[in-house]
Amino acid sequence: MMQVNGAGARERAREVGVRDLSDAEVLALVLGTGTAGEPVSVLAASLLEELGGTAGMARAGFGALAQRRGVGDARALRIAAAFELGRRAAQDAPLPWTPDSRAVFVWARARLAALDHEELWVLALDGQHRVRAARRVASGGLHGIHVSVRDPLRFALREGASAMVLVHNHPSGDPQPSVADLALTRQLTEAGRALCIRVTDHVIVADGGSFCSIAALVPQVSPP
Repeated sequence: MMQVNGAGARERAREVGVRDLSDAEVLALVLGTGTAGEPVSVLAASLLEELGGTAGMARAGFGALAQRRGVGDARALRIAAAFELGRRAAQDAPLPWTPDSRAVFVWARARLAALDHEELWVLALDGQHRVRAARRVASGGLHGIHVSVRDPLRFALREGASAMVLVHNHPSGDPQPSVADLALTRQLTEAGRALCIRVTDHVIVADGGSFCSIAALVPQVSPP
């Protein structure tokens, strides 16, 4: 099968840098070549459109990617590896020292926004409200998550935290808290108060760059 190289994307990368490339151009670099009658730039653009952009591609996984026309096992592995490197880089990045709701969202977006299931994370804060540790404490399905109040508190106690921030994602794309989200936040706020661990916020992130701060909606979550 004749292959067409990604010279256009490579030249652009040399001229302006990878960071300034479009999603399709970056994907073209990862794919490397196109197929007979379909340049790699066209293949990259069609894949992004079919799968719903980079977030949809990250959720697709190796099997779904390999079945796409013009992809196959080798290119699917290349794409999956690129997303995995991005996830690992995000997880290795320094934690935010000032965890206001937007800083928490920025920290959580790469880890959670593209997931197809819910995860609950806890950021443990020291006495100056600097993030000292972060950990996933529960994982669920597309529409919910089961978590015991003990799990976030156990982690916060083990880290010697004075306060904590809860973070979880909504794969549905709507960051607004559910009744269960509000109930969990209130339960943890009350239980944490008894242990002198303050819940300063509960941030919900969604695909597409949106988030919601429960503390902004329910001020008693973060009492003075």
